[in-house]
Amino acid sequence: MSILSLRRTSLLFGLSLLAGLARAESWPQPDWQSQPAPTSAAIAELEAYAFAPRDEVQRTGVRSDALLVVRDGQIVYERYAAPTTAQTAHLTWSMAKSLLATTLGVAYGEGRFKLDAPVAKYYPAMAGHPQIKIGHLLNWASGLAWEEDYEYAPLKSSVVAMLYTRGRGDMAAFTAAHAADAAPGTRFRYSSGDSNVLAAALRGMVGEQAYGDYPWTALFEPLGIDSAVWERDGAGTFVGSSYAYMSARNLARVGLLMQRGGRWGERQLLPEAWVAFVSTPFAGYQPQLAKPGDAVPGGHWWLNAELPGSRRPWPDAPAATIAALGHWGQGLYVLPEDKLVVVRYADDRDASFNHNELLKRVRAAFAEEVQP
Repeated sequence: MSILSLRRTSLLFGLSLLAGLARAESWPQPDWQSQPAPTSAAIAELEAYAFAPRDEVQRTGVRSDALLVVRDGQIVYERYAAPTTAQTAHLTWSMAKSLLATTLGVAYGEGRFKLDAPVAKYYPAMAGHPQIKIGHLLNWASGLAWEEDYEYAPLKSSVVAMLYTRGRGDMAAFTAAHAADAAPGTRFRYSSGDSNVLAAALRGMVGEQAYGDYPWTALFEPLGIDSAVWERDGAGTFVGSSYAYMSARNLARVGLLMQRGGRWGERQLLPEAWVAFVSTPFAGYQPQLAKPGDAVPGGHWWLNAELPGSRRPWPDAPAATIAALGHWGQGLYVLPEDKLVVVRYADDRDASFNHNELLKRVRAAFAEEVQP
């Protein structure tokens, strides 16, 4: 047999294995299969935590709007608190950042940009910061002098000004006008501004004509997401930091994509190298400066990584857990080892909710039943 024939045979064998694997797995095509887990004491304990009596006056405590658990591609648990339903396109808040990163991952696989390329190549308004690269923004390591404060410090908050006052007309340009106070790539500072510059750079990567539909054609439609809203600012740029809306069932599709290494059915939608990048801790992160329970920054995803000199942020969840997190308790948790995807929408207004407490209870209720 010639080398060429051997290569063809190996390729066909590999494709056949991939196709067989995809057929054997459960995928939401077109909709999720639902196999609710039988009632148990562990599920009752999970519900007691996630859906405690709801305080609508003081708005204190754990206030879940939705909780959806997918195990090995099938829904095993689903519950909503009115007025949220299975059809509600819920505000994701900063989970939009991870949606943006996943959209960029498709563009990366299409060869539209490189991580080490200057941002200004795709977004000329960043010409004043020629050393900032796409990878720096994805790690929230632009070095720009940014203040990510919310309700408790609105007067000095960069993000409040960007979303609601003088920056709302062109959020990326507002961010680009900030001075630098650190060298790019040397310091982690969480920044919604970095995310919106990335959203503007995406336009330069794919072109004006394709930009308006790109999240749908590149990501949502291949995943079977039939309904999503992503707001744009006054300049027509997607508000990649904050303003995407999606049902829990649709968001779980993004989680399943990540749980299976960027593969959707027989298609490798996200390059494996991209999944590895976003799942790798930012090298300049200093866990000793973080608060207990703070997740580790990756590439616009949050990680449960155990770094030297520190413990896992969520000790009762596997170290490989990754998450998209948002204001007021939004969470998309991906636990590859347990074959679990968890979506939580919420309206938490204080510090009552704890990621580890939720994941501990989810795993107690569902993870041990996973088949190898």
